[in-house]
Order: sequence, then structure tokens, then C-alpha cells
Amino acid sequence: MTANHPTQHRPEVRAWPALWALVIGFFMILVDSTIVSVAIPAIMEGLDADLDSVIWVNSAYLLAFAVPLLVTGRLGDRFGPRRIYLIGLTVFTISSVWCGLAGTVEMLILARVLQGLGAAMMTPQTMSVITRVFPPERRGAAMGLWGTVAGVATLIGPVLGGLLVDSLGWEWIFFVNAPVGVVGLVLAYRLVPRLATNSHTFDLVGVVLSATGMFCLVFGIQEGENYDWGTIAGPLSVWSLIIAGLILLTAFVVWQRYSRSEPLVPLRLFGDRNFSLANTSIFAMGFSITTVAIPLMLYAQNVRGLSPTQAALLLTPMAVISGSLAPLVGKLVQRGNPKYMAIFGFAGMSASLFWLGAILSPDVPIWHLLLPVSLLGFASAGIWAPVSLTATRNLAPSLAGAGSGVYNTTRQVGAVLGSSAIAAMMVARLAANLDGGAPAESAAAGQLPDALQAGYAAAMGQSLFLPAAVILIGLGAALFFARPQQNNIWADEQESVTTAG
Repeated sequence: MTANHPTQHRPEVRAWPALWALVIGFFMILVDSTIVSVAIPAIMEGLDADLDSVIWVNSAYLLAFAVPLLVTGRLGDRFGPRRIYLIGLTVFTISSVWCGLAGTVEMLILARVLQGLGAAMMTPQTMSVITRVFPPERRGAAMGLWGTVAGVATLIGPVLGGLLVDSLGWEWIFFVNAPVGVVGLVLAYRLVPRLATNSHTFDLVGVVLSATGMFCLVFGIQEGENYDWGTIAGPLSVWSLIIAGLILLTAFVVWQRYSRSEPLVPLRLFGDRNFSLANTSIFAMGFSITTVAIPLMLYAQNVRGLSPTQAALLLTPMAVISGSLAPLVGKLVQRGNPKYMAIFGFAGMSASLFWLGAILSPDVPIWHLLLPVSLLGFASAGIWAPVSLTATRNLAPSLAGAGSGVYNTTRQVGAVLGSSAIAAMMVARLAANLDGGAPAESAAAGQLPDALQAGYAAAMGQSLFLPAAVILIGLGAALFFARPQQNNIWADEQESVTTAG
């Protein structure tokens, strides 16, 4: 198939098998973004760790996932998305086994960092393949599948985690990735096409600025409460870390603007209004969806005395509804304006989280909890595909790697900050509501004494108000989405494709 063929029928014929092969790994890495939430008490008990350390098991993964995405998107352009995806999946699978074998929380955190690096190599390649082999008029259905996987994986993680923790132990939330990873490797090797590559240089200064800035910001936010928002060591304080992180990230943006080398983030991407707004929206979504499960799972196990499986089943309506509707949403937004579906999704998600946070108490009927959880499923289905389609509709194939890298980085930065912020929020609200009556470590002790349950439930409910407020940022951006226009960018930049073999 030549690069100047006007329609590129053959790549599109192979596009769906390739996408199905890729989303197996994509599903797995997103499940691992939330699967730890239901296993927190079991990990604390099994590794004799405190709550903050176990939250870092999740944050370390998300941080290692987020920081390299700008580079790994470019690696896909330079060496081909198939090759980078296969390497990333291998790293992810091996490190998953290491996670299950970890004997200390420090070793588990280190293994999760390596797991996050593997995930960072894989994620941009899925969106890059969609953008490069599906023409704009067919991309909505592909984004519908991508949105289904993103939404269901993020929500099903706690459910799967609960079943594994109860039946086999917390280690199996990681061991289960091994057979899935092997199957994913075989399918990706056989079905994902080799796409034409583009030469790129790599902005090492940008990598250092973005990585150190993110680490300082995340560490400062997550550890702030532990240090009373004061001094950590010597002249180093929590606020100096946070400020340093913001300064470094600002310097990163300035460097991208004025550097003579090829930037990690081509700022011309943001000349497209919809790309800029969609990135704002997906940041809010990444922040909020990552934080939902943790307070709810701790409430269910420590206040209501539910097992990990029973607690996780509270999220079943959300996963089922979101997974069932996402493909339909993908088709609908292709025919109309994604803006309206996204507005419904963000508004519904905020409402459901405020509702859920307001009713958490020791004696609220379980079926009352399922109502806002179900609304959350409807809302989630209305966000993933519309926002993704809005972001990528006008991306040229030559910018597919960079664009998907930026988009996924934005989502993961939101997830990292969400994980850190919810940890700080929970610790702060526990201190306020329990008035020193029980330490945060009580999360590993099973159901709390009756005298502490009301305060603990209130703390978890109030923590949910944080993602409920942040998701309104996504709503505000969605209000200004412009209707995507058909264009000839995709047709004008045909690329050579040869099938894997």
C-alpha cells in the first residue's frame, strides 16, 4: 500500500482487529489505576503499612505513568506505535508479577513505578493508531470503543480487586495481569500494523523540567497533612515543594515556547480550540474518576463492615451502565455535536458525587447509595468518547503521537493530582471529624467502633465533594466546544502501512 493512495482501504480493513488487540492492554493498565483502592486495608495489614504509604502505591504508579507520556508518544512516532506498545506491555507484565511478590510496601511502590513506566509506553499508541488509521468520518465509532474501555476499566478495577482480594489475596490483583499480558502480546504482535515513522529529536531539558515539577507538586500535596503543611527537613517545607513544582512546570511551558529543539509539546496543537478545551475537560475527568472509589471503598469496609467484594459491588451499576452505553454514545456523537453529550456527562457526574457525598452515613440504606452510583455510570458514558473525539478530530497524522501524548498526559496528570489531593483531603477530614479519636491507620482494622463510625462516614462523604467540584471545570470547558468540522487533513497526510507478520 503506497503512501499516496487516496483512500487507504486496506489499513481501515485491518484497523478494527488492530484496535481490539491494543485495547486489551489499555484495559489492563487502566484497571490498575483503580484496582488498589479496594485492596488498601488488605495491603496495609499484609505489609504492615500505614494509609499514606499505601496511597503512594497508587500515586507512584500514576506519577510514573504520567511523566513519560510526552516522550513515549514521540517514541511511537519515531519507532512505530506497534514496537513501543509491545515493549511497554512486556515491561508492564513483568513488573506486575514483581508487585505481587513484593514483601514490603517500599518494594511494592518501586515495582509500581516500573509498572507505570510500562503503561506510559503503551497508552499513547492506542490513540495514535486510532488517529492514523481511521478517517475522521469513522473515528467516532473507534473512539466509542476507546471510551468504553477507558470508562469500564476505571470503574471495574475496584470490583475485580474485591473479588481477587477476598478469594486469593491482595497479591492477585497484580498476578492476574500476567496471563492477560501474554495474550495481549501475542494479539498485538499479529494484528497491529506497522505504521510509517517520523524522525524526532527528544527534548531532554523538557523531560527534566516536567518530571521534577510534577514530583515536587505531587509529593507536596500528598504529604502536606503529614507534615502539618510546615517543615519537612531543614529549610525544605511543604509549600516550598509545591511552589517549586509550579515554577518548574511554568518553566517547562516557557521552554516549549522558546526552545530551538523540537518541543515535547508542539504548542501549535493548542491552536485548535477544541483540542485545548478537550484537554481541560479530560484533566478534570482524570482527577475526579481516580478519586471516587477510594473514599467509598474505605467507607464501605470500615463503617459498614462489608468485605472487599461486597464493597466493590457497590460500583457495579456504574460499570455496567457505563460499559453498555459507551458504544452507543460513540455512534451518536459521530452523527451530531459531541458537546451536548459531554455537557450532560460532566453535569451528571458532579451531581452524582455531591449526592453520594451528602448521604454517606453509618445507617443509610445500601439501595440509596446505588442511585447516585447509577447516575455516575450514565455520566461517565457521556464523557469519554465525546471528549476524545473532540480532541482528535482535527489532528493530522503527523501530529498523532504528540497529540495523543499530550492528551493522555493531561488525563494522567489529573489522575496523579487527584490521587494525591484525595489522600490529603481524607486525612484532613478524618482529623476534623474524629477529633483525634482514631488515627488514619484504623483503615486496616476492619469495622470501626460505633462511636467513630459517624465521623468516619462524614469524612469520606466530605472527601467526595472535592472531585464533585473539580469536575465542574470539565463542564465549563465543554460548554465552549465548537462543532467539529470535516476537513481534509487526514486525506492529505496519507502514511505507508504494512501489516505485521
